[in-house]
Amino acid sequence: METENYISIETICRYHEVSESFIVSLSESDLIEVTIVDQVKCIPNSQLSALEKFVRLHNDLEINHQGIEVINRLVNKIDSLQEEILRLRKRLELYE
Repeated sequence: METENYISIETICRYHEVSESFIVSLSESDLIEVTIVDQVKCIPNSQLSALEKFVRLHNDLEINHQGIEVINRLVNKIDSLQEEILRLRKRLELYE
């Protein structure tokens, strides 16, 4: 695996001032993916924006990982409903 596509959890924890256990709990909830590269726990760069969103929820609003899991599920549901509304509007335009 190419290490430039990953960032170590230690670096993230130091930069964002969160504990490693918080990131591991997000991983256990399948909110982010943790991979071991050269015996170091890392996350893919592609998931960094999602992780930063979760860290902001945790730090700024003091939401625990269970709350973040619920918020993420609700946001995903809203996104899918908005996509469905757009799809239905396009179908409706055919009949107008």
